[in-house]
Amino acid sequence: MTRRKIIIIGAAGRDFHNFNTVYRDDPAYEVAAFTAAQIPDIAGRKYPAALAGELYPDGIPIYAQDELERLIRDLRADECVFSYSDVPYTEVMRVGAQVNAAGADFTMLGLNRTMLKSTKPVIAVGAARTGCGKSQTSRRIVEILMGHGLKVIAVRHPMPYGDLEAQRVQRFAAIGDLQKHRCTIEEMEEYEPHIARGNVIYAGVDYEAILRAAENDPDGCDVILWDGGNNDFPFYAPDLTVTVTDPHRPGHELAYYPGEVTLRMADVVVINKIDSADFDNILTVRENIERVNPGAVVVDAASTISVERPEVIRGKRVLVIEDGPTLTHGEMKIGAGVVAARRFGAAEIVDPRPYAVGRLAETYRIYPNIGKLLPAMGYGEEQIRDLTATIERTDCDSVVIATPIDLGRVIQIGKPATRVEYSLQEIGRPDMEDALKGLIENVKGRP
Repeated sequence: MTRRKIIIIGAAGRDFHNFNTVYRDDPAYEVAAFTAAQIPDIAGRKYPAALAGELYPDGIPIYAQDELERLIRDLRADECVFSYSDVPYTEVMRVGAQVNAAGADFTMLGLNRTMLKSTKPVIAVGAARTGCGKSQTSRRIVEILMGHGLKVIAVRHPMPYGDLEAQRVQRFAAIGDLQKHRCTIEEMEEYEPHIARGNVIYAGVDYEAILRAAENDPDGCDVILWDGGNNDFPFYAPDLTVTVTDPHRPGHELAYYPGEVTLRMADVVVINKIDSADFDNILTVRENIERVNPGAVVVDAASTISVERPEVIRGKRVLVIEDGPTLTHGEMKIGAGVVAARRFGAAEIVDPRPYAVGRLAETYRIYPNIGKLLPAMGYGEEQIRDLTATIERTDCDSVVIATPIDLGRVIQIGKPATRVEYSLQEIGRPDMEDALKGLIENVKGRP
């Protein structure tokens, strides 16, 4: 039998999951290569044989996406499977045109072939874009569920940037587990807030194995919370889907893949940041929700901020540090750090670009629209060193840290600094308690 030759176009996340669930054990297909985008230093590695299964005793090579046309030609690929997220429709179809022109079919796998079924109730939280406030929404849902006495196990969308075999199944229950698993800053930003609230969170590479481990967690499990990444749709079939939208980027909910998928499949849609967005932009988002998903429950919410040391901001020339992916492929212009700087009377937000070194300078070249913000890029030790050096070199009075973790715990900041924290606050009714009521009653009613 001639096997259909596949290239999976990805970014070290959805691509591996699509392989594991659809192609790994099917002898009708041969996955000849992965390509990688968005995440630094992924290309040049292999998806290891220990994860790839019996059909792939040598593993599967991972190449940079800019080699795609050559790979289609050299490998005589029949089909390319688009498998990464938070991508504008124009870019998706540009890649599709590139693939078709090289002679291969262009495929986008859907829900039915890729979602796994859990033995536990699943709440999936996703977003229309990176940086909408999905993580704070997940934290709010966990707080509500725990308040009802339910044991919540979170599972995070993949962030496997290190040793893929070692990262097959990762469990985080204590801060020390972050060091144990050699987490990047990007990983810590997602895992640490869950740990701090007392719930276990899983992540890794093999999401079938992760799901079964989560269902049977030694601390117990009543509900699985899928904490999605980028604007991807869930890996697990949800009993309730919550999608977060952002009126600071009106229209993006209908212009990015697969964010519109998450919007269309949502049971609950959160319009976040209404406290800092323009009314007309909020109205645009509301109208777009009504257009594609009129049956969804809509929850209005503010992204409330708190600042540890306002005196570090007031009247000062401040450097604002925001979450890295939110500023890069998330294209965010206004984050919690900017809001805090404005509200607490900063004299100036200092532009760090003239002071950027090494990999940070490269990040600004790749993403020239970041503007006067510093992305907390920390995918590896080199980037962390360059981030530290850039902060030290920047001519500012103080530093405003608006990352989900305490960055000062990870790197040495030799200037006055304050942390900005943010949380979801529902405005009016329905609120998240209303949205979760039916699922909570069903879970508590189980024997």
